Amino acid sequence: MTRFFSLFLMAAALAPAEQFVLFDVTFDYTKHDADNSTPSKSHYYVRGGKLNPDRPTDWTAPVDYRNGTVHIRAEVIDKPAGGAPTTWTLCYIPNKGQGNGYGCTGTGIYREKGVYESDVKMTSFWENGSIVWSEGIKQMDLVIKDDSGGRGHAHRRPDAEKFFPTRMRITMVQVSAGSAYDASLLPKSK
Repeated sequence: MTRFFSLFLMAAALAPAEQFVLFDVTFDYTKHDADNSTPSKSHYYVRGGKLNPDRPTDWTAPVDYRNGTVHIRAEVIDKPAGGAPTTWTLCYIPNKGQGNGYGCTGTGIYREKGVYESDVKMTSFWENGSIVWSEGIKQMDLVIKDDSGGRGHAHRRPDAEKFFPTRMRITMVQVSAGSAYDASLLPKSK
């Protein structure tokens, strides 16, 4: 019995991670875009064809993505000089919500061009419990901010020229519970 269990654990360790790309978008974003995005300012909306049409409807079964991780890859392709601390809040907008109705994670703070990657537990980010994960995600709202916290939307800054224009590539890869992110599945640069 112990030998069988050891073989099972080895096979599980060698099994490929169950993961999928939620979205992979490259976009330019200006102060004009931030001032005129609707319904909310400083938002870039990932919906329709920008979101993976093959994403699961139920994130809890048969594969458990709800208790897994999300691999966030933020490539800052262009950013104004000066090193202003910048972040993108990444909000899951569900088909069905509860509480406040959505939850958000983020890219972390960056100051310069480059690639910034992180793995975030799906149960650790702000208001993740406000999403009914068994009903799926209908869109993602990406919000450009400074480092002051939740209300630091970049379009409100008197020194907006430190944040705009910018060119970004943001990719979010959902990884199932018990699996590890596999970088070989990351989409190639466009």
